[in-house]
Amino acid sequence: MLFLEQTLNALQLGLMLFLIAAGLTLVFGIMDLVNLAHGSFYMLGAYVAATVAAKSGSFAAAFLVALAAAAGVGMLVEWLLLRRVYGRGHLSQVLVTFALILIANETVRWIWGANPIDMGVPRSLAGSVALAPGLSYSEYRLAIIVAGLALAAALFWMVNCTRLGIWIRAGASNRDMARALGVDTSRLFTLVFGLGAALSAFAGAMLGPILSVQVGMGEAIIILAFVVVVIGGIGSVRGALLGSIVVAAVDTYGRAFLPSALGAFLPLDIATHLGPGLSQVSIFVLMAAILFFRPRGLMPATG
Repeated sequence: MLFLEQTLNALQLGLMLFLIAAGLTLVFGIMDLVNLAHGSFYMLGAYVAATVAAKSGSFAAAFLVALAAAAGVGMLVEWLLLRRVYGRGHLSQVLVTFALILIANETVRWIWGANPIDMGVPRSLAGSVALAPGLSYSEYRLAIIVAGLALAAALFWMVNCTRLGIWIRAGASNRDMARALGVDTSRLFTLVFGLGAALSAFAGAMLGPILSVQVGMGEAIIILAFVVVVIGGIGSVRGALLGSIVVAAVDTYGRAFLPSALGAFLPLDIATHLGPGLSQVSIFVLMAAILFFRPRGLMPATG
């Protein structure tokens, strides 16, 4: 039962990581833009959703407003600032997007204050579901899994079965050729950046009720998102999904089972503190191994 519960936790974390990493890998694969500020949209989605939910009492309205706000801000930032650093090299992009992180954190602190916000779980999903004898699982966490699966399916359908998806794949394969064939790459870049921001904000809004909504919350998650992109393959949505599940499984199983395994050899207090740390280290060890054996990732965007 513990293994099944942790598997569900890993699936939940993996799907939310996928929503963040999918937008990140699309932006990097199509626009060749290293966007360190991608986690700021995750934070923005959590704050906007928490505020709208507190004012209106409707979590559906909170999610919709958070998505719209993040997409609008993302497209505005791309149009006003980021399109001016295309082709200037990744160092310039890193400096500009790092500055955006600082601006976003201070803006959030100015609007909402420095103290964390308690968003709270919706009343309709505050209970638990008996999945098996001896195993009850949170209704809200199950809702996160269902919503994540639905959004992942919608994203795959959009990328593979729509004209916008054709443009996105063409831009990821060869931007110059796509432009020569009549694709408005400037508008495409703006749409892709807004889509990535909205996906990240959705993850922030979904995880807000079970995590602390606070300033700087995007920095920790963006590190894992970059690891996912490297493991899965830059520009690959399928790779982002696979990498998200792998990273989430390593982290979740490590935190759940390493302390008890180490407790057989070490004192309990040391094992309790060492286990979570080793699970974090194992993620980066895995990334280094994949970079060594498969430098383009597990499922690269092109064959």
